[in-house]
Amino acid sequence: MGMTVEELHAALRDGRLQPGEAAQLTAESLTVRNASGNTPLHSAAKYGALALLDPRLLTPENLLLKNDSGYTPLHHAALGGHLDQIPAAVAKLDVLLTRSNLGYTVLHVASGHGHLDQIQPNLITEEIVQTKTDLGNTLLHEAAENGTLNRFPAAFITAPLLAQANASGETVFHVAALNGNLAQLPLALITADALLAKTGSGDTVIHAAALAGRLEQIPAALLTHAHLTIASKSGFTVIHAAAETGQLSKIPRQELTRDLLLTRNDHGDTPLHAAAYEGHLDQIPAELLTAEILNVRNYDGVSPLRTALSRGFTEQIPEALRPKPESAFARLLRRVGF
Repeated sequence: MGMTVEELHAALRDGRLQPGEAAQLTAESLTVRNASGNTPLHSAAKYGALALLDPRLLTPENLLLKNDSGYTPLHHAALGGHLDQIPAAVAKLDVLLTRSNLGYTVLHVASGHGHLDQIQPNLITEEIVQTKTDLGNTLLHEAAENGTLNRFPAAFITAPLLAQANASGETVFHVAALNGNLAQLPLALITADALLAKTGSGDTVIHAAALAGRLEQIPAALLTHAHLTIASKSGFTVIHAAAETGQLSKIPRQELTRDLLLTRNDHGDTPLHAAAYEGHLDQIPAELLTAEILNVRNYDGVSPLRTALSRGFTEQIPEALRPKPESAFARLLRRVGF
């Protein structure tokens, strides 16, 4: 055909393959692997060019050739949203359950990219939704990670299926919160029980939302002192995570109390220490920034006041508590070593 394998990949990727050129392609030319193990069929599937090819070439044998990561052209069709170009005789359940090196089936990829609607509805059952990758992710975990829960078949958006845990103990709620996609779930399912489920390391869904900087995903009524002070196995609380990521302003004012801000982690650090280190003391109500709490020391003897000063956030400290400018005499003594 006068085209190298690299040129064929490029033509398929850029949509430049002409019908006459496609008619000359053979099974041999479409199944040559490049340096990553991808064949031109992988590119054709990903970029929607399978429809240009001779249907007789779209056999299970050809469409199940794996690249170095174990992904087939079928996986790539799911990635690009072109499963509708796969012959019905090929798109059977056993074929769609072909696993990559990490156990990702074609269905996982389709779910993650919002293309389950291109698969026959009768093939998507509760059992199939719970199919897990080697990392323990179900189809719902993949949708939660990629922000496609709002395109998942609604019949399977249920509390029991969303509570399924992956290998790290993360439920679908955890994964959705970490990726800022919790709002794609019905509010009625975002309950205290769902949000307080813990991962293997002891993190709740509220921890996940705080760490991701998306604490607004959590209903305000559930941002209580009791929930904000739940500690993971390492002693890291939600309020510490909120202080570290600049989320203190998203906590209801009635919950943002002196006691909450003096909660200690395993190192003796309070949320004030975390806020001071990251430059978020300006999110704390002025009436709480007293000399007493700004001078609370962690187990190493370091206070939030000292932390803020050493990190260059002096302007976030109440003016009355800022150290006086160094005098010329003091600067001279420092220069000569006193």
